[in-house]
Amino acid sequence: MCVKGLYVFAVLFGLAASGVLQVNGIRIYTSEEVDAVNGTDTRLKCTFESSAKINPDHVTISWTFRPLSGGAGTLIFYYLTRPYPIDHGIFKKRISWAGDIMGGDASIIIRQVKFAYNGTYTCQVTNPPDVHGHFGEIKFRVVTTASFNELLKLAMFIGAGIAAVVFLLIIIMSCRRCKRKYKQRQLEGDEEAPRKERKDPTACHPSRAVHLYLSETSIEIDSSDGMISDPSTGDPSSSDDGDDDDDDDDDDGDDSD
Repeated sequence: MCVKGLYVFAVLFGLAASGVLQVNGIRIYTSEEVDAVNGTDTRLKCTFESSAKINPDHVTISWTFRPLSGGAGTLIFYYLTRPYPIDHGIFKKRISWAGDIMGGDASIIIRQVKFAYNGTYTCQVTNPPDVHGHFGEIKFRVVTTASFNELLKLAMFIGAGIAAVVFLLIIIMSCRRCKRKYKQRQLEGDEEAPRKERKDPTACHPSRAVHLYLSETSIEIDSSDGMISDPSTGDPSSSDDGDDDDDDDDDDGDDSD
């Protein structure tokens, strides 16, 4: 008996070591509660992680619904290589596939939800050989208006968006103002530079200067006969010569007498 027990244990140990019995549980993630406004489309998000390589030909996904009144769950969606929505009951043509197998997404969308959809939704995923694990449950509630938390989240998102836009506009306006001031300073600098080097247009270079000399002229009027004499220069030597000539004339007159 002991020998037989040891033999079974050895076989199980060999199978476990070879990986035949090495199966990890698949992990499924869902929201605990979801509220939806009556008449709107709502996504039930379900994601999964598997220790085995995902094989899209072998992955199976099933969604079941259990109403608030209780009872057994009802299959409303099934996936194996392609989606199979239920074509009867209250969910007829209301369920659509919104997941991605290779991305680990098993989500669905419920179209135009109504109060009859209140209840618990269960998401189950298998990826052989990873077939064991917990399933995800969502408590779904249909309301007439959005809840306070949803309104608060919406207000926060809108406020954050407005704040981001305002902040961006402030940055853009500040940059434009700085560029405008920088250009204005450059223009002012360009205008001041020629002013410092500007010269008097009437002035000329000393080597090209033409020196003009003005002579002083005078007009002599003889008080005796009212005749105007020729203009004479202001050179004192010439005036002295003229005086000498007049004296000579006077002397000649005296001799003739």
